[in-house]
Amino acid sequence: MSLNGKIALVTGASSGIGAATALKLAAAGAKVGLAARRIDRLNKLVDQIKTAGGEAIAIPMDVVDRASVEAGVEKLVQAYGGLDIVFNNAGLMPISDVASLKVDEWHRMVDVNVKGLMNSTAATLPHLIKRGSGHFVNTSSIAGRKVFPGLAVYCATKHAVSAFTEALRLEVGKKHNIRVTSIQPGAVDTELFTHITDQGYRDQMEGLREQMSFLSSDNIADTVLFALQAPAHVDVAELFVLPTDQPW
Repeated sequence: MSLNGKIALVTGASSGIGAATALKLAAAGAKVGLAARRIDRLNKLVDQIKTAGGEAIAIPMDVVDRASVEAGVEKLVQAYGGLDIVFNNAGLMPISDVASLKVDEWHRMVDVNVKGLMNSTAATLPHLIKRGSGHFVNTSSIAGRKVFPGLAVYCATKHAVSAFTEALRLEVGKKHNIRVTSIQPGAVDTELFTHITDQGYRDQMEGLREQMSFLSSDNIADTVLFALQAPAHVDVAELFVLPTDQPW
């Protein structure tokens, strides 16, 4: 399935998996709305895409703020005339034990990882229904399948993402001709690790780099495009992607 001329929204587009996927979408001919809070990074990415001959616009968006999400989606639709692809990718991953009681971090994770995804889904779904086709790709995680010490709340949010994504697929797939994919990466070398405020877990995550070869953001971007480019009658519902040497 060609992506040429498709209109895509990417949240969390200012770095990591979001930025890598935006670049690959644009290279494949899609018109891309780059959504995040760090507008300076988005503008640089837009320049990079346009220099390579692609089309993109920067969209200042805080997925926690419903009004911000709705305004951003409207900006994209007004610019390009519709919407075909939604990559719900914005997320946070601070790590700490429950007993550390980093309650503010817990709530921020729930706000971004779960409520943020719901906000962007609510703002974009009517446009895909109106079009009679489309594709949601939601970033879950190995933490949406398994539970790890230090990741209690993060795992809870990613289990929620996996459940929400599967229910969405069941509801809109046949009825509205909308495909839904859950991307579930293992260890990926992204900025997520910079969110960790617990020094013990920061050291532990750095130690993991010596134990295995982390995936790159480009690796996950390739899996996103694989799902998007599948034949129209094929819905790649889940993609569980791990480093070959990941032991858990």
